[in-house]
Amino acid sequence: MKKLTPMMEQYFQIKKQYQDALLLFRLGDFYELFFDDAEIASRELEITLTGRDCGFESRAPMCGVPHHSVDSYIDRLITKGYKVAICEQVEDASEAVGIVKRDVVRIITPGTLIDTQLLDEKKNNYLMSIYGQADGVGISYVDISTGELFTTEIIGEGILQGLQDEITKIQPKEVIYYIEDNVYWKEFFNEICKQFDLVTNDHDHWCFEYQYASNRLKEHFNVINLDGLGLASTHNGIISTGALINYLKTTQKRFLGHINKINVYHLSETMVLDYSTRFNLELTETIRGKNKKGSLLWVLDKTSTAMGGRMLRKSLETPLLKIEKINDRLEAVGTLKDNIGLRKELREHLRSVYDLERLAAKISYGSANPRDLVALKTSLEQIPLIKELIKDEKQLLASVHNRIDTLEDIKELINKGIVEDLPIALKDGGIIKTGYHPEVDKLQLASREGKEWIAKLEEEEKLKTGIKSLKMGFNKVFGYYIEVTKSYLKQVPEDYQRKQTLANCERFITPELKEIESKILGAEDKVVVLEYQLFIEIRDIISKEISRIQSTASAIAELDMLVSLGEVAAENNYTKPNINSSHIISIKDGRHPVVEKMLDNQMFIANDIYLDNEDHQVSIITGPNMAGKSTYMRQVALIVLMAQIGSFIPVSEASIGIVDRIFTRVGASDDLSQGQSTFMVEMSEMANILNCATKNSLLILDEIGRGTSTFDGLSIAWSVIEHISKKISAKTLFSTHYHELTELEGIIKGVKNYRISVKEEGEDIIFLRKVIDGSADRSYGIQVARLAGLPAEVICRAKDILLRLEEKDIARVDSLCISSGREEAVATIEEATPVQIDFNSLYQNNIIEELKEVNLLETTPIEALNILANLQKKVNQLLQGGS
Repeated sequence: MKKLTPMMEQYFQIKKQYQDALLLFRLGDFYELFFDDAEIASRELEITLTGRDCGFESRAPMCGVPHHSVDSYIDRLITKGYKVAICEQVEDASEAVGIVKRDVVRIITPGTLIDTQLLDEKKNNYLMSIYGQADGVGISYVDISTGELFTTEIIGEGILQGLQDEITKIQPKEVIYYIEDNVYWKEFFNEICKQFDLVTNDHDHWCFEYQYASNRLKEHFNVINLDGLGLASTHNGIISTGALINYLKTTQKRFLGHINKINVYHLSETMVLDYSTRFNLELTETIRGKNKKGSLLWVLDKTSTAMGGRMLRKSLETPLLKIEKINDRLEAVGTLKDNIGLRKELREHLRSVYDLERLAAKISYGSANPRDLVALKTSLEQIPLIKELIKDEKQLLASVHNRIDTLEDIKELINKGIVEDLPIALKDGGIIKTGYHPEVDKLQLASREGKEWIAKLEEEEKLKTGIKSLKMGFNKVFGYYIEVTKSYLKQVPEDYQRKQTLANCERFITPELKEIESKILGAEDKVVVLEYQLFIEIRDIISKEISRIQSTASAIAELDMLVSLGEVAAENNYTKPNINSSHIISIKDGRHPVVEKMLDNQMFIANDIYLDNEDHQVSIITGPNMAGKSTYMRQVALIVLMAQIGSFIPVSEASIGIVDRIFTRVGASDDLSQGQSTFMVEMSEMANILNCATKNSLLILDEIGRGTSTFDGLSIAWSVIEHISKKISAKTLFSTHYHELTELEGIIKGVKNYRISVKEEGEDIIFLRKVIDGSADRSYGIQVARLAGLPAEVICRAKDILLRLEEKDIARVDSLCISSGREEAVATIEEATPVQIDFNSLYQNNIIEELKEVNLLETTPIEALNILANLQKKVNQLLQGGS
């Protein structure tokens, strides 16, 4: 290796500090990457890999991107999970002695994006911090683009499940963590990260020490102790939050004044929804395609602002448990639903409100430009009008009214100082209004007068020289010049100094022209610098009022969400539910909110439901596939969830007792990466439900036990129903094709049978979509298979096999499964046709001994069936052997 060039020495000194990031090194108008970074960027961004002579024997791999379009390249790298360190020139190149000083000004990671162009406007972009020890875990997360910071902790049992539920709810873009080595669930946490494909950083462990984390929080929030922040009794929460703030300071390298509050919450304050439930109910995106359209959020989101959309999403992910809060929302939604004029006016004004939360963050962060301030002013012009519209409202709307600060002082400051019609190139000035600052006015006047002097000089030179085509021009290389076409060169005066020769003309300068140029350009340069300084002053003044802007933004977001729910309720004929503390869910004419919206010119068939913890605890629902069992069960869950976020619901009438959790076990899927079969996934999810559900939970269970043999699956399903009924007492909807389970009505208290009605017309069936009392005696599987398009010969053969099976002893076996008591099972077995075989063979094969030990009166019908089935196999083997 030769001696490194000064520039590469500088590069290596900086790169050494940021080994885990791709270093974008500013060189003129480009950001360059070298060596391994260049090879990664070239591959990921699909840009050309070149080389540079840096002092090595061979050229160093290099690639680069233009500085003016770097954001799109950074976005692509961040999306792929990379860290990007931005290295800028930190001194003016014209004033530098030797090589220009450079340093990293910011590290961008998936969880620290602030550029609104790179973010989903109606979705938060969270960075999460996790600290775990033997007895608990602290969880903190922040959206740096809005300044929202949340903290909680989980203590005692259920740490892993609680952590998984929080990760599912928050969906962080990036996680920093430290799990103590002796924590038994550390390995499981790593599996969760893999499951959700999280971008993780095992942050320096010393950042997760209590004293260090505590000091970082005190320093950031400028407090003596943490009690006032709500962290008094959250040891693990203090550590995770302090480490999070430290990570932000390290990567952003500036004061983050917009993060000025910690929202401490407890898991018991809102309904818990695990991953399976969110996934199966398609709350924010569809199972297929991961699209918003077709989800519950798609139906409910009529918000006019980005911050209102984010609040609606958060409310959907955290349904309320306190009846008072739910009813406050319902009251406000009802007012807005019934008052179409108020709703319309509010929506019109809200449409002109930009994203105040993210504008405030950019101002505090120091990245807001003049256009952002104009957007803020435009938004603030709507605030007094919005506040006036709800001044006479009550309860929650009155609270929103009181929290809105019209921010007149900020609006006036921007109005006086910043030009509304801003130029495209902000670096050329023209951003400060005339009258705001006397020096700016003076320089702007000099610039304008100078251009008038140029125009006057052009006319004078035309008259003086007689050259009618003479004209004045300007470019950044030569400044102002006089242009004369070649046909008039003989008339050019002697005092003209030739500056440039072109194909059809020549350009000249004169002493008088250069004097005027000096005055114009001097004024323009000075005014550009001064205008930028004044803009920074205005931005800094506003940054001191960030908390006021954030408070108003929160109130406007809540109002926007309520208006959206009112609009949806009016548009779809939704009804206000009665929310109470009973253990009853009673729904009249319930409809699936999403399916109803997706139907084209078809009427959705409404259905009722009644569930409680006593006589109507478990509803067993039978009927053919495609008849609507899953739709019916999901709609009950969605209606309950909608009610508990304070939304009106698609029913004619409903009384809903508060539900603490909704669980779903729907559909078939495997997890091959973890070596789990479809049945194993099903049983794992079922285990979670049975271990976590309470009597206040709602369970949606679809086809439990179908992933294994008929008898095994039936046994599991039967046992699950017994456990739910006798041990948990949770309200449950249980769909099945095991028609034998319908015999549980009358045997197990609280079990009721319902079926989806169908109409048969020859070999065809018509799905009526109506849920009625009773049980189905067939599944119509072959008819459904024919509708699905199976070949005709397959359908015919299936019918033949079904007929043969129904004629065999399988029918008698089925009767054992559905027997209502042990005595009937015994009687059925005793009536079986006797078979005469050699007793010596029975003794030799120990069959007699096994029979002696069997007491059918002390077994369940299924146990008796299994015993006799095993004995029957041995007897059949003897018979086939000719004994």
